[in-house]
Amino acid sequence: MTDTEFITTTFAGSVATISLCRPERHNAFNDEMVSQFTAALSALHRNSDVRAVVLRGEGKSFSSGRDTAVLGTRARGESDIEFVARAQDNIRLISSMPVPVIAALKGWVLGGSFEKALHCDVRIAGDDAKMGLPEVGHGLIPDTGGVSRLRALAGPGLTKDLVLTGRQLTAAEALAAGVVSRVVPTAELDAAAADIAARIADQPPLAVRLARQVINDLDNDDHERALRQEVLAQAACFASEDRRELKASKAEGRAPVFRGR
Repeated sequence: MTDTEFITTTFAGSVATISLCRPERHNAFNDEMVSQFTAALSALHRNSDVRAVVLRGEGKSFSSGRDTAVLGTRARGESDIEFVARAQDNIRLISSMPVPVIAALKGWVLGGSFEKALHCDVRIAGDDAKMGLPEVGHGLIPDTGGVSRLRALAGPGLTKDLVLTGRQLTAAEALAAGVVSRVVPTAELDAAAADIAARIADQPPLAVRLARQVINDLDNDDHERALRQEVLAQAACFASEDRRELKASKAEGRAPVFRGR
């Protein structure tokens, strides 16, 4: 354990703001940060005074995803399937939040952290934001439901482009594709997110809850099916020869030779 505070929660009236606080690493998640993030989300689930939540990052980026220094680490004795399922349970704390969640995106928004943003209800971006899903380049797949959310927003073409090539989406492209609803100058991002959250918090809470539920239910069956498929597919990737070859080739400084198995 550590005394370092990687996650903070602040309140302004009925709006809660969760801040990712590891700016020297572009808010990349290590195990302790994951634990603190889970605890913060769980606490807000129990807080009946909150009517909207903002998710943001300190420093230059929202989050660059999982810290590569601890990529793939898991609890002692935890299987690949259990590892992925646990990550999915954690991200469900965002999509199942009793109130709307607004993501304020800037700088790097990558991997699992892009998937976290895709589980939020509203995404706005600073004009410097770059979003991407680089997992395939590591011999893996996105595995916490972000792909199904992205497909529902932007369609299968753009989703496959991002997932299969690993290229990054600019803020302007994300706006055009419907991945974010607004782009603002990065210096104005926090104020814009706070304003959206305050406006939602001022609406009748029953109407907000039911309207959000109707919208979410439109794609829920497809999303849950995708989550189940991701668990099995990611476990296969972790155990694959291609994944082992990729790691070996990097360690040995050579080009990988993939065999598709």
